[in-house]
Amino acid sequence: MDTLSAAARSRSRLIFDPLELRYNFGAHHPLQPDRIVALMDLLEQTGMWHSNAEETSLPLRPATLAELSLAHTPDYITAVQRLGVREDAGASEEERRERAKLALTYGFGDGDTPALPDMHEVCAAIAGGTLVALSAVLGLPEGGVFDSEEARPLHVFHPGGGLHHAWSNRASGFCIYNDAAVAIAHVLRASEMKVLYIDFDAHHGDGVQRAFYDDPRVMTISLHETGRYLFPGTGEVLELGNGLGRGYSVNMPLEPFTEDASYIEVIEHLLPPLVVSFAPDVIVSEHGCDTHAWDPLTHLELTMRGIQAQIKMAHHLAHTYCQGRWVALGGGGYDPYRVVPRAWSMVWAEMAELPLPEQLPEAWIARWRPAWLAMEEREMAAQQLMGKAPAETDFPATFQDRPGAFPAQERQWEIARANRRTASLVRSLLVPPEVRQAFPARRQHSPLSGLF
Repeated sequence: MDTLSAAARSRSRLIFDPLELRYNFGAHHPLQPDRIVALMDLLEQTGMWHSNAEETSLPLRPATLAELSLAHTPDYITAVQRLGVREDAGASEEERRERAKLALTYGFGDGDTPALPDMHEVCAAIAGGTLVALSAVLGLPEGGVFDSEEARPLHVFHPGGGLHHAWSNRASGFCIYNDAAVAIAHVLRASEMKVLYIDFDAHHGDGVQRAFYDDPRVMTISLHETGRYLFPGTGEVLELGNGLGRGYSVNMPLEPFTEDASYIEVIEHLLPPLVVSFAPDVIVSEHGCDTHAWDPLTHLELTMRGIQAQIKMAHHLAHTYCQGRWVALGGGGYDPYRVVPRAWSMVWAEMAELPLPEQLPEAWIARWRPAWLAMEEREMAAQQLMGKAPAETDFPATFQDRPGAFPAQERQWEIARANRRTASLVRSLLVPPEVRQAFPARRQHSPLSGLF
């Protein structure tokens, strides 16, 4: 079976524009645009997607100022526009101080999220991509014109999206414009539909939560590493929403070193009853893959198996409860060669109902392994300077992680028990009793029983 024909029949589209690669904070920043380049190359080499295949692509267009203003303040948008213009070499000292003050005021004053050249244009394109994606699956005019209802996509994947930390009035956590918030706010203005946003990133989806904290038309669910040890330090269970939005903000903080078994138990325990209780019209999911054990910025221990389970869950929920309407976004992921391309290829394969190859293409490995080795050499040198022993790892040859690649945590059962207690608390607070009865919790008697 031709994979592109199968993808077209599944009514799935992918959004990618080379302009998005200019979202680039520099060679030494954790967020590397190479991860998108490596992803698109992997999809091409496996035959799962081709850049010239219109039937599986959806063009983006920049979000307008009016659309950006649905989620961002006018003064912040103006600051993004001004700071995106290169500083004049002949600027006076006073002008330089004013520019530095502007950067500090709006979140660009530290090394995390520095100002980018032309960042308004680049970030408006990313926000527009997610807005087009969500509008397309909902049949809104901004999603484009299709020959028939059957030609309208049910699923859209926008790997360049998922910049979930940006606030309405400041940049944060590598994020400038909050594309998901812009797109969801547009849907709320243009329709009566309810939106479920599920954030699978290791970092709490604080920016999207903030945007809809008092709005009962949006349920935000974030499954993330606890903020006790990780940026942004938020996402506690009792962050439940405000006013009419109380009960529509859901947070599941996971223990550090959470592994696949506990993670899968949590998503199976929590997500279906929450979706049933909210009854959304569409699902937007953010698939930051910094939950993987190889990610250098976080402390979760998922393998590709756990990541694939979350993707399959999002797809299942969309078809079971939302007539298939599903938009998937990228997000975090700071192992740009070994993790991100494999994880996000799984998103597209699941969405387009394509078979996932067992082996990574040899030509793809030959292209990207040297880039990873160069990055590893820099990391090893830094580790040695700090007196740390570098970890012994290698470049994967398969989509799934090699069995035994990650030693089991000695505290696995204790970690799983803590996650189970947190998930039970979330259920008791936010899932109505009659729904809880329809989705009874499974009782685990060992770390592994009933999970596979």
